Order: sequence, then C-alpha cells, then structure tokens
Amino acid sequence: MQLYALGLNHHTAPLAIRERVAFGPGCLCRALHELTDGQAVHEAAILSTCNRTELYITGQEPRFAADWLARFHSLPLGDISPYLYSHPEREAVRHVFRVASGLDSMVLGEPQILGQVKDAARQAEEAGTLGVLLHRLFQNTFAVAKEVRSTTAIGANIVSMAAAAVRLTERIFGRIDDLCVLFIGAGEMIELCAAHFAGARPRAIAIANRTEARAQTLAGRVNARTMKIEAIADALPEFDVVVSSTASPLPIVGLGMAERAIKARRHRPIVMVDLAVPRDVEAEVGALDDVFLYTIDDLAHLVESGLESRQQAVVEAEGIIDTRVSGFLHWMQAREAVPVIRTLRQHAETVREAELERALKLLARGGDPGKALEVLSHGITNKLMHGPTRFLNQAEGEHHDEAGEIVRRLFDLPDS
Repeated sequence: MQLYALGLNHHTAPLAIRERVAFGPGCLCRALHELTDGQAVHEAAILSTCNRTELYITGQEPRFAADWLARFHSLPLGDISPYLYSHPEREAVRHVFRVASGLDSMVLGEPQILGQVKDAARQAEEAGTLGVLLHRLFQNTFAVAKEVRSTTAIGANIVSMAAAAVRLTERIFGRIDDLCVLFIGAGEMIELCAAHFAGARPRAIAIANRTEARAQTLAGRVNARTMKIEAIADALPEFDVVVSSTASPLPIVGLGMAERAIKARRHRPIVMVDLAVPRDVEAEVGALDDVFLYTIDDLAHLVESGLESRQQAVVEAEGIIDTRVSGFLHWMQAREAVPVIRTLRQHAETVREAELERALKLLARGGDPGKALEVLSHGITNKLMHGPTRFLNQAEGEHHDEAGEIVRRLFDLPDS
C-alpha cells in the first residue's frame, strides 16, 4: 500500500485555478467518503486552504486521485493537471512536515497553517477516513512542526497577511485613523486583520457575517458594530476599506455593487482586500478606476521583507525535517514486516502446541517425565530449524554464501 500526496498550491497554480478546486467546509465530509468509496484509496485526508488543496492518501493508484479531484469539482482533468504535483512516499512525508512547519507557506514561518493541518486531520478522523498510517503521519507532523517552531527562529520577523493588508491601505490613503473599515467574515484571518487595523485606530469598524454571534464576539474585541451580509450592498459606500475572507462559494461583492458604491462615494477610492478562496470579490471589480483590489496572491509580494533573516532558520528546520522523515519511514518499513512477524509467531506457536500435546500423551501413558521433556525440546528445535536448514541446503552457487550470511544474521551466530 502506497502513501502519497497530490495537490496544487500557490507555487504551482494561480488563484484562478486554486479557487476552482477548493473544498468548502460543507462538502469536505462528503468528499472524503466519495474519495475512499472503492478499492483505490484506503485512507484519505484533505487539506484545503487559501493557498493549497492537497490530498494525503494511502492506496494503490495515484492517478485515481487526480481523476477524482477533477471529477468532484466538475472540471476537465486537462484544466488542472498542468498545476498538480504528486509526491510518493518519502517526498509525501517530507512535504507534509514542511507544510505544517510553515516552510512551504506564502508567508515563510506563518503559524496558522499548523492549525489548518490539524483541522484536516480532525475532519478526516471524524469522517472515518483516517487509518493507522495517516494517523501516525499526522501525529508525527504535529511533533515536527512544534520542534521546528520551538528550536529555530523560523517564526521571527514574520510579515503577516494581516500586516500586509494594513500596509497596502497606508500606501493608498497615507493614514488609517480617518477611514471606515468593513470586515466581511469572522474567521481566523479576519480576526488577525481586524486586530491589525484596530491597532491603527480607524474612525469606524464594522463586521458583516452570516453568524451574528460570531460577529458580535469579534466586534466586542475591536470596538466595532455588526451588520448582516445582506446589508453590505446598501452600506458599502460608507467604507474606505473592505477586507473579506469567507467560505462563500459565490462572490459577495459583485461588479454592479461596486460600481454603485463608487458612484455614491463620488469616486472616492476604496481599497478591497480579498483573502478568500474562492474569491469574495469579482475579479472585474479590480478594473474600476477608483477601486484598489488586492487578492491573497498580491499580498505575497509584501511578505518577503523578513525572508533573509530567516534563511539560517530554514536550514536548521530542513535538517530537523530530514531526520524526522527518516524516522517515520523506518516506522513504515517496520510496520510492513508486521504480517510476516505475526505469521512467524503463529507458526512457532503451532509447533509448540503440537509438541506439547505429544509430550503430554507420553506422560499420560506413564512415560518418564525427563524423557518427555527431552522429546518436547528436541521436537520444537527440529521443527523450528527445519526451514532455515532447508533454505541453506537448497542454496546453490553464488547464492550459497548469501544464504549463509542471512541465516547467520537472523540467528545472531558467531562468524566461526
């Protein structure tokens, strides 16, 4: 049974492709069940974030996963195959270790990805698609990520997406303290962005979310008011900055809505930061003269300023990962020997039971106990040695020395 990872990410695919294969929370359980409904895939977990969609799988046919991914999203395989990567066993283990440690992130060392990997493992476990191998893989992944985070400086000097959003806004408006900011959504990314913007003390903050309680909780932290998603169209002209990150399968801010807002604002500019995959803001909005639209890929250019100072940490982290990969693969190889070990023990137990029964019958007939023990020991020894002895006797030519070395190592025999 093979272990492999298949997917695409911000290194291999543009946003327009990534958003077409993203898995929303509502369909993930169904997707996991469909993926494992057959003989090709035995265990599966799906990691779907703004920057990546990856399948972690045990099975026999890596090609099946690519076909399934395209079919699930109603896409021709040819539309996504140029962007897909497939990592076999060793590379799959190394890849997930690097992902969880923040080495493969758009923002090097960012901590959110570890939580997202944990969520992927938890959802697979709840769906019943996380077996022994993937469970062990993810437990090792979490331990590696913790070690990298605690023993290297990989997380130092991070320029986060949230900080980048504030910096972009300052480029357009200069100051933030006279701006009105709207956050659409109330998830982790919006919480981070809201905290960064609140630190710059904008004139007003509003939170729009489908779940009122979640919006109220976040609003209380950043001194904001709340509104319903349905109210955005009418309220949009009030805001100078819009930051959106939801799991909506369809855009929330369309071209028409943006055009009406710009007209009502008398062409005062709006900064829109769309951190969602699929996108919350229609791409055509970016073509409007008075809208500065930035996607998650655009923000990537601002997060490289701390990269050089973290290069030594990257080297250290890669060393930790290489060591841990070897350790996990050793466990996998040992696990593959389990069926043989079990069969060997069952064989030995069968021999023991048969010889014990023979000795007990000898005693029942009034035989000498010493003689019975001798028969028992000789019987067990002869039967257990029969296989190795025949193996040696049947070896011929150049294989004879090899067979001898195998038996010598197997029974820890002295060279003489």
